[in-house]
Amino acid sequence: MQPNTMSANLQLNEEGKLKHFLSIEGFSREMLTEILDTAASFAGMSEQQVKKVPLLRGKTITNLFFENSTRTRTTFELAATRLSADVLNINIATSATSKGESLLDTIRNLEAMHVDMFVVRHAISGAAHFIAENCAQHISVINAGDGRHAHPTQAMLDMFTIRQHKHDFDNLKVAIIGDILHSRVARSQIQALNILGAKEVRVIAPKTLLPAQVERLGVKAYHNMEQGLDDIDVIIMLRLQKERMNSALLPSESEYFKCFGLSAHKVKLAKPDAIVMHPGPINRGVEIESSVADGPQSVILQQVSNGIAVRMAIMSMAMQSSGVNQ
Repeated sequence: MQPNTMSANLQLNEEGKLKHFLSIEGFSREMLTEILDTAASFAGMSEQQVKKVPLLRGKTITNLFFENSTRTRTTFELAATRLSADVLNINIATSATSKGESLLDTIRNLEAMHVDMFVVRHAISGAAHFIAENCAQHISVINAGDGRHAHPTQAMLDMFTIRQHKHDFDNLKVAIIGDILHSRVARSQIQALNILGAKEVRVIAPKTLLPAQVERLGVKAYHNMEQGLDDIDVIIMLRLQKERMNSALLPSESEYFKCFGLSAHKVKLAKPDAIVMHPGPINRGVEIESSVADGPQSVILQQVSNGIAVRMAIMSMAMQSSGVNQ
């Protein structure tokens, strides 16, 4: 189930509006900016007494998570609830899928229950794309992470957080540090930063944790934190994806932290007003020092909060093609 090159055609309806959200690849700067602007309109809702709008009233959103998740699943559920949708969480461990039912049969059965949107997380790259190609015409599909391929809503909430602090992308230098090889988040972040016009995107990692020909993704590769963090505006740390490593790629976690972990001393190598980000979950003392994760330059918890507004934006925009909001 390998993903094809994600064209915008499948993700947009005939009027050019968002239909599915499967990958950052193929979208224009204007579309990504529209998502960020729409998210901004939802960002203040958490401060309101009534944290709901009726945009998706009467619609049913199904969370299909074939992998474990805390932040992503919870924020998708909160986002759908705040849009007044009904939410159906499928427990894969106790569903018919665990008894041998195929993915397509699972989708067909849920379609018979008249759902309107699938939010999909799956260990196999291309799973969300496969569902979008094979589900009923009126259903939208949102990719909540597929294999090593993409995690586009995480990338967009990261872009939203960067814009909150840096206002635009044109002069930004961003460093993504850690396990680039196994990270679907990094791939989506790199695509989004390049589409939005970031001045420079760097990746910093040992050679064993970088994809071959990584420069073709539109980045500069560094293997040294002191050089890679120089003059950087945004530092994005990544989790070591141990569950996706087929062999020992590192000598030890302590050695990894010594060379590529983010300490307060290393933060000073970047610009004084640099922000520190991490998509979570954090491995303290492996990728990042606690004093940095909880420090004044960290925006990690803001990323979590912004995930609700960004996912509300993507869900509401995707449902526009079904006639909602018109």
